[in-house]
Amino acid sequence: MSEPTSSFPVTDKTKITRLPKRGSYDKATIYSILDEALFCTLAYAVDQQAYQIPTGFCRIDDHIYIHGSVGSHYMRALATGNIPACVSATLLDGIVLARSAFHHSVNYRSVVFFGKVSKVTDKDLLYKALELFTNKMCPGRWDDVRLPTDNEWKETMLLSLSIDEASAKIRTGGPKDDAEDYALDIWAGVQPIRLTRMTPEKDELLKPGIALPPYLR
Repeated sequence: MSEPTSSFPVTDKTKITRLPKRGSYDKATIYSILDEALFCTLAYAVDQQAYQIPTGFCRIDDHIYIHGSVGSHYMRALATGNIPACVSATLLDGIVLARSAFHHSVNYRSVVFFGKVSKVTDKDLLYKALELFTNKMCPGRWDDVRLPTDNEWKETMLLSLSIDEASAKIRTGGPKDDAEDYALDIWAGVQPIRLTRMTPEKDELLKPGIALPPYLR
């Protein structure tokens, strides 16, 4: 049995041609970005009409999972398994402020991948994916909520998207100005950006006496 590869193959669809030194095909790098990102953008086309859907997701091995209503037009379309899909996810790490307007940039970590879509029918996988998704959005939440009923599952569709062709693109560091601009009296550097979980705000209908759970403090 051959050992699994640690990188995705470089293909015509995933090859980084603009600033290729920022590209990566390493699976660990790509998976770490997907696991940190809370949302992705799912793109597909039907009858020459392009669609782009922002959605939450989670990853298990070499697939991501998204869920939605069985009545959703895009979920039903993708569930046919006949539509190629492209997914992107981006983490913004900072605004790069250069001395010239032209050289302003951003520090980021992004992933684009292409794969096949299939509808999940295995109940164990349904629960596993929803548990992982719930705890990704709010670590510790799954063990503190009512689990879905059979009727709620009937109203929910889970789709699996295989990560077949993928690449990451990453920028780090400060601005890259033209040599003559370094003498200008203009501040330059990076303004870091972070996604921060703030203090929770309780539901107006929360029963009295229910304390904030430890995982939200």
